Amino acid sequence: MRLATWFVIATIAAAYISAPAHAQTSDDSLKIYAVNIVKTPPLKKQFTGYGIYLGRGMVITAAHVVGRWPVFTHPRVLIAGQDLPANVIKLGSFEQTDLALLSVDETKLPVSLRLRRNPLCEKAPSVGMAVVVVAPEETHRSQVISPLLIAPELRSRFDTLISAPEGSGMGVFDAERKCLLGIMSARVQKYNYQPRNRRIVGRTIGFAGYLVPASKITNFIGLSAPETPPF
Repeated sequence: MRLATWFVIATIAAAYISAPAHAQTSDDSLKIYAVNIVKTPPLKKQFTGYGIYLGRGMVITAAHVVGRWPVFTHPRVLIAGQDLPANVIKLGSFEQTDLALLSVDETKLPVSLRLRRNPLCEKAPSVGMAVVVVAPEETHRSQVISPLLIAPELRSRFDTLISAPEGSGMGVFDAERKCLLGIMSARVQKYNYQPRNRRIVGRTIGFAGYLVPASKITNFIGLSAPETPPF
């Protein structure tokens, strides 16, 4: 009887131990899409941010990672062991749409990457959704949270949030479907709102991370992005 009980407990424990390992292995497969964006402003130190490879030589990142004057900063993309000069196809702004679309010479990429296409999610982020935040060196899990946790005057602008801020330009993927849910853009103060003396009072509880959602990426790309890089 004791042996049977121990076997059941051991089986359940093994299931709980192995599940995160499998999820982590699956999540790590997304790192193939993660890139670094490097720029060198005049008379300033080199800056390195993040981006995500979409396929066909195209890379998406946050606009402020590239900066307002890319002609002077000469952005480059570090991808698949290559350091490639980047062309800026379209540049938004942090104040409007914090996205930038870059292209690199696809022929310089390994065939295994040239054949890949990184799908954008069709489903909008929903509160409680598990997500994977991806950089070239690591992945980790986070969760979509409600805009009701930030200041009311910011909710219409920063309406897609995860529980903590991440590096600008990092990719946020749907943990289940492994499609690109958005690109990290900014950090926003979180509040815990509670009634006090017939008023609602907010207490700061750290920061949330704002991501530009896939729907905005689709619109941004669709306006001007060619089907193939201009080489």
